[in-house]
Parts: sequence; structure tokens; C-alpha cells
Amino acid sequence: MASAEQPRRLIVNADDFGCSEAVNQAVIQAHREGILTSASLMVSGQAFAEAVELARAHPALGVGLHLCLVRARSACKPADVPGLVDEECQFSDRPILCGLWYFFNRSVRRQLRHEIEGQVQMFRATGLPLDHLDGHLHLHLHPTVLRLLSDHAPSWGLKSLRLTRDPFWLDARLARGRWFYRLAHAIVFGLLAASAKPILEKRGLRHTRFVFGLLQNGRVDEDYLLRLLPRLPPGDAELYCHPSLVGARHELAALTSQTVKTLVAQQGIQLIRYQDL
Repeated sequence: MASAEQPRRLIVNADDFGCSEAVNQAVIQAHREGILTSASLMVSGQAFAEAVELARAHPALGVGLHLCLVRARSACKPADVPGLVDEECQFSDRPILCGLWYFFNRSVRRQLRHEIEGQVQMFRATGLPLDHLDGHLHLHLHPTVLRLLSDHAPSWGLKSLRLTRDPFWLDARLARGRWFYRLAHAIVFGLLAASAKPILEKRGLRHTRFVFGLLQNGRVDEDYLLRLLPRLPPGDAELYCHPSLVGARHELAALTSQTVKTLVAQQGIQLIRYQDL
């Protein structure tokens, strides 16, 4: 439980680091010129190598692993994980069916462990400190995947995971529209987070109290930040987003906005990384 006396600390994270050059450049610009403190690296992304070099040149940027088990390429060869990917190393692009397959098909669990370990090892090979782990489309909270992560956390060097729970009661005051989407995601991830929290705490895996951005789904713009920051609850929280020079310039603009930066300072909000928890 957080008390009103606790400082408000915020991790500002960019997902999909390594996905493309446009994303990489936006991440670094948002870190150098704005409020971005960390990024989640896709080790199978087409611009992975560039992202690693940029991260090495900016050591203050916390870099975590963006675990990809849906709508992405695998780290392992298809022959090693035939129940997960096609001949082109592509995971399914249908997250609901993918989640059901991982849950009910016990035969793929060994392949999941192999793939997750492969992505962890690819990250560790970069030499970058592992700041945190989260998942593409938050599949790291899938019960089967989470169990694998928690069981192997010590050997894989995992210390912090994103516990995705965006409070609907607050988001309803910050934005309008798409009520069904927002309510459905708040319920689903509220249940997943409630199930995951005792597992993380038993394993000593750190997480924030809340995670903002889920219910916005690509609409983390300046107006949203100006509404969120004054209402940010006490304790530790994360805001995740997807800045890019192509397609999501509004998120980059929000992160580098002078008005937003001034408001962060005025509100006394401390910008941190997962490793600072």
C-alpha cells in the first residue's frame, strides 16, 4: 500500500526498441530531450543491432527485454520451436488464439522455455544491464509464460517485471471514448495482475504499483500527460508508450514537450528506471 507521504516516482518506458530505425531514433530523442527513462528491446527486431549501439552510447537509459511470443519473429530456429512459429520464424498474429494454445497445449511449454531463454541469452550477449522484462502485447503475464519467467528468474538474471494494471477509475477521468475497449482491458489485465502479483512477490521480483498507457493504446499524447501527471498516485508507477518518427510522432512530441517537462518538475515527480526501485 502506498501512502500519501510517499514520493511520486515514474518510469517512462518506450516499448519496441529495435523494431525499426524510426523507433530507435525516436527513443533516443525522447531520452535525450524529454522525459523517457527506459526502453524495452526486441532482440528479434530488424533494427536490433542499431538499438544496442545506441543504448551503449546512452548508459543512463535503462534497457529491458521486450519478450516477443506473438506478432514477431522468434530467436530460435523453427525446427527447435515448431509448435510456436512457422517456417519463416513468425509467431501467430492472433494473440487470443495464441494465448489459448500456450495455456492448453502442454507439449509447447518446453518450447516456450527454450524460446524465452533464447531471447534472454540474446539480450545478455549485448552486455547491457537487464533493467526489466515486459512482453509484446503483455503476454509475459500469461499464466504459463509467467510461471516460466518466475521459475527461471534467478538463472536468467530477472529482477524486475512489468505488472500491467492501468486503473480504470483514474483513466476514466483522463480520457473519453472507446469505453468498451478500455473497460475490457482494465478487467482482463486487472485479473491477470492480481494473479501475478503474489508470484512476483514470492520470487522477489520488483514491479511498480500501477502501469499507465494500456488503456490509451497508442494515444499517449501531450493532453493525456498533462492530465495524468497532476493525478499521479503516490509511490512507484510506469508509463509506457511507443514513440516513433513514423506513425507515432504525437507520442514523441508528448515526451519531449517543454510543457510536460515543466509540469514534471513542478509536481515534484522523480523520473526513474526499474533498476532504481
